[in-house]
Amino acid sequence: MPLQTPPLRGLHDDRGAKFTEFGGWDMPVEFDSIRTEHEAVREDVGIFDVSHMGEIHVTGPDATTLMQRLTSNDVTRLEVGDSQYATITDEDGIIIDDTVIYRLPDEDGDPTYLFVPNAGTDEATHERWLTHRNEWELEATVDNRTDEYAMFAVQGPNATELVDDVTTESVAELNRFEATYATIEGVECWTARTGYTGEDGFELIVPWSEAAEIWSCFDCQPCGLGARDTLRIEAGLLLSGQDFDAESNPRTPYEAGIGFTVALDTDFVGRDALARVNEAGVEEKLVGFRLIDRGVPRHGYDITNTDGRVVGTVTSGTMSPTVEQPIGLGYVPIEYAEPGTTLQVVVRGQSKKARVETTPFIDTV
Repeated sequence: MPLQTPPLRGLHDDRGAKFTEFGGWDMPVEFDSIRTEHEAVREDVGIFDVSHMGEIHVTGPDATTLMQRLTSNDVTRLEVGDSQYATITDEDGIIIDDTVIYRLPDEDGDPTYLFVPNAGTDEATHERWLTHRNEWELEATVDNRTDEYAMFAVQGPNATELVDDVTTESVAELNRFEATYATIEGVECWTARTGYTGEDGFELIVPWSEAAEIWSCFDCQPCGLGARDTLRIEAGLLLSGQDFDAESNPRTPYEAGIGFTVALDTDFVGRDALARVNEAGVEEKLVGFRLIDRGVPRHGYDITNTDGRVVGTVTSGTMSPTVEQPIGLGYVPIEYAEPGTTLQVVVRGQSKKARVETTPFIDTV
């Protein structure tokens, strides 16, 4: 099956980007170097093409009910222009996906939402929403608009000034997780103060056909998925399909360290199972760690105790460009999860001493 391509595939190629397959998409992994792009975001500003992310639009009299029943957070708290991080869980409370939900202006007097599933999951997520809508006999329209929108992330300490300079309406006063429609080059763009880097910044959802015009307005370092990964690991942020996976690494939000996304006073798929987990506690949890010995932890490497017994697996790891030390994430039994605990990571057959640390590994906004 051919890879899906973002609207700016040719433009990125002309810029000299290197590409990789991710979630069924052919995406730029780096333009100059991961370190150059990473440092631009930490110290100045960079822009990412994240058009591989999905966009599902939900509206209608029962839109709020449908969103509430299929996501773990409390959607009723959202006013127009608000957004929230949430998980999508199955009946057992296992994370199927994580997502950001935006409350758009009402349409025809009905509540309206746009939420962003991860790359390659939009079709399955769309079908899940339709199936449950019909099963519950709810009145809501659910559209998969992934092919209608491009998505860009402008991130870094100088992102606010850059975005505010190119929008007709000021966006500088938006708080974290607030959003509004802002006009860029005459084009209405959903502009949200959200991101995936640990820095301040904005994510813009723009019409697919206007993507090149919008992208060209931002005079800053273009960044690929390589820097996006090192940035989000430093910030202790999860990657769907890697730090959790419903089939290969099934985890609840409590195990994954995102229990704050669970509103147990709401009624959603998986709620009862998660209430039991919350009461009983977890046996394993995701922790951050830093290697004390030389080496770089990678996804799939074994984590052992000091006696050499395997107790967990690395889910994400990198050589941090910011702290200039090898860092990673992984699940371990709760008795090994206390910050300061000494563990070992098996790197290419050799045990490397590691220390459990509180995430994020850096100061974040």
